[in-house]
Amino acid sequence: MASRETECEAILEAVDRIAARIASEKKHLTDLDSAIGDADHGANLDRGFKAVVETLEQKEDADAQDLVKTVGTTLISEVGGASGPLYGGSCMHASQELEAGITAETTVAFAEAYLEKLQDRGGAEVGDKTMVDALTPAVHTYKKSIEVDDLPPLEALAKAVDAAERGVEYTVPLKASKGRASYLGWRSVGHQDPGATSTLLVLEELLATAEEYLDGDVDVDATSPTIPDEEPEEVEE
Repeated sequence: MASRETECEAILEAVDRIAARIASEKKHLTDLDSAIGDADHGANLDRGFKAVVETLEQKEDADAQDLVKTVGTTLISEVGGASGPLYGGSCMHASQELEAGITAETTVAFAEAYLEKLQDRGGAEVGDKTMVDALTPAVHTYKKSIEVDDLPPLEALAKAVDAAERGVEYTVPLKASKGRASYLGWRSVGHQDPGATSTLLVLEELLATAEEYLDGDVDVDATSPTIPDEEPEEVEE
């Protein structure tokens, strides 16, 4: 388990990375949202994460749980539309799982709590063409990688990012069933969901931070290590 100081440094680094990535992808997110939403997803998240960076710079003597909770409360207050309550509320709720610090076990609990609150607030399920389509496979893959495959957190997170990427691609041919995009009906088919996309961006920057602090470089591949790469040999009768 890392020291409290290192955990806080990693969280601040992750937030800085996420804010910078969202800023660089703001136009792309806006373009995606223009096709099936209100055309404000990029701008809202950019404003929100810039506010998070500024707020965290003023925090003193905070631990991991407090920092992550502050990320959530700031996003709720600064991000408009549905994204604020979804991103911020879920983050704030899940932060309680980090009371004992950042470990493999607590991050699995955090991920599950985040997804649970996200679905509770938005009412979305897999297949509704929302951020849930990216987050659900990511959370499931991370949990399985840690608890079943006994992988190190860094490898587990890399697999989760790959799973999220596949989830984002999965949204393209779907007809939206939730949010503003659902008003378009069949016209929403063929467009990538902006919420799922921003979720992937966040996860990618979390992985980049983890690689730095856990001194590693991993392949992003969600394939289970328990599945053999080669076909089993046929047994002669």
